Order: sequence, then C-alpha cells, then structure tokens
Amino acid sequence: MLTHAYLIPLFPLVASVLILFFGKRLPLGGAWLGILAALWGAVHSFGILGSIYMHPELLNQVGVSGPFFESAVDWFSVGTARVEMGVMIDGMAAMMLVVVTVVSLLVQIYSLGYQHGKPRFSRYYAYLSFFTSAMLILVVANNLLQFFMGWELMGLSSYLLIGFEFERPAAAYASRKAFITTRVGDVGFYLGLLLLFTTLGTLNFGIIGNEYLANISPALSTVIALLLFAGAVGKSAQVPLHVWLPDAMEGPTPVSALIHAATMVAAGVFLLGRFHFLFAMSTTAQTVVAWTGGITALGAALSALTATDIKKVLAYSTISQLGFMVMAMGVGDPQAGMFHLTTHAFF
Repeated sequence: MLTHAYLIPLFPLVASVLILFFGKRLPLGGAWLGILAALWGAVHSFGILGSIYMHPELLNQVGVSGPFFESAVDWFSVGTARVEMGVMIDGMAAMMLVVVTVVSLLVQIYSLGYQHGKPRFSRYYAYLSFFTSAMLILVVANNLLQFFMGWELMGLSSYLLIGFEFERPAAAYASRKAFITTRVGDVGFYLGLLLLFTTLGTLNFGIIGNEYLANISPALSTVIALLLFAGAVGKSAQVPLHVWLPDAMEGPTPVSALIHAATMVAAGVFLLGRFHFLFAMSTTAQTVVAWTGGITALGAALSALTATDIKKVLAYSTISQLGFMVMAMGVGDPQAGMFHLTTHAFF
C-alpha cells in the first residue's frame, strides 16, 4: 500500500477528467466515478495508517514528522538542483490522508441527493474530485514545490466550487473574494519558497530538515518562517486574511463542509506542522504564530455572536477553531494542533 500511495491522489484526478468530458453520457452523471475514487482512497489511507501504527518504531520520537516511507522520480533539473515528484508518508501525512478521503467520500455520497436535479450536476462532481486530488497531492508531497502545486490547485478548485452557482451575484462575488484574498498570502508563501531554495539549493523536506540547522542563521530562519506563515494565514483564514471564509458559504452546503470546514482550510495548519522544525528555530516566528492564532480564535468567536446566518455562524466557528490549531503550532505542540485538526474535520 505504501509503494502505491501515489494512486490515492491520482485516481480522483483521473475521475475528475473523465467526469468533466464524459459525465453526461455516464450513469448518475459520472458521480459514481468520483465516489469510487474517494472510496479507494479511504480504504488505501486506512491501510497505510494501520501499517504505521503496527510499526511505530519506524517513526522518530516526535511522532508527527518522522519519515515512514519516501519514493520519488526526477521531474526536471535546474543547474545542479533536481526537482522531484514524489510521495512521503509519515504519521502526520497518514492521518491527513484519512481525514481528506473519508470526508470527501461522505460529502460526495451526500451530494447525490443534495444536488439531484440541479444544473451542472456532472461538472459539480468533476470539481469535487479535482479538489480532492489537489489536496491529496499536497498531503503526500515530499518536496515544497509539489506541495505548492497542490496548494495552488486547491485555490483554483475552491474558486470553482464557491462560485458554482455563478448565476447568483453573491456566489460569484464570494468566489472572487476567496481567490484574491488567499493569493495575497500565497505571495508570501512563494517568496519563502524561493528564499529557501536560494539558500539550500533543494526543496526536499528531508534534506531541508537535515541541512537547515547547519546552514541557516536565526535571522534568516525568522524571515523564511514568517513568509511561509503568510500562506497559512490566507489559506487557514487567520487574521487579517480571514474575511473570505464567511462569504465563501455562498457555495453549495456540501462544498462548505468539504472545503471550508474540514480540508482546505486545514492545509495551512498542515504546512505549519510540516515545517515545525523551521519555526522552532525562531522564537519571534513562534510568537507571531501563537498570537495570530489566539487573536483569531477570540475575534472569530466574538464575531459569531452577531452573525444572523447559520452558515456564517458555522464559518466563524471554523475560523475560531483554526485559530486554536494555529496557536497550538505556535506554542510548540504540533501533536495538539494536528489532533484538533482531525477532530474538527470530522465534527
């Protein structure tokens, strides 16, 4: 199951393409393809998670960042640097695989009834599978460039899903707002990626972890950490880039459950967990992360008191809980942050 982990993001991507081009000719508008791809991913992910729990000695003492399995193929070279497409499975990735595939499966099954009879049914399922694939590409990535690709593909799919009912002006506006707001944070993420590559000449997570302490000064560490955190602020709806999430509830309700409560908004927290060793080098960066999470948790909870739309109340609740996850990462406890991510996603 580990050696074929690349199939977990690949199957939803193939399903998305088939549904988009041939969905109207297939039974149930091709929805069964997306559901089967998510079901395969869920079963496969539980198998991987089980294998990790059966062999805990292969994880390091941190438990959430010890590589358990890694495989990659060369994509292209830039000078002496190789860029890979690969899979890295550790405890954190295995848990996220289960969260994403199970929630995606449940949402797609529920959507059979919720979207029944509505226009563009096949396209809806194509977009859902595309989003699932993008999130899974991010989760299994063994290097920061592949992680960033999945990150940006999620931004595109969220734009398509939030504005799915584009004939309503509110939905069209909300999709544009979400796309532009998250891009603001992604500029910081991209600059941090470039700075990291310029400094170390690699984007592989394992090599970065081994060489980081010896080759990067505390001042540069702070700059890189804060730039990467800017991406997490946008994607995980932290203050001040939290404004897109309440409006994003204009999308179909199952989309809100999948993207804006369970999986996409958790990508920023996952980024902080993946680079916890980097943030641990900078007290300044950890302080900024912790305070941002704490202010977001309190501010969003107070905002929910004045919201009159039930979906917006849930949106502010989500922002508040994301604030707690980010604060946990900032105070140096990635296990607590990932644990709350998992429980909140299923809730």
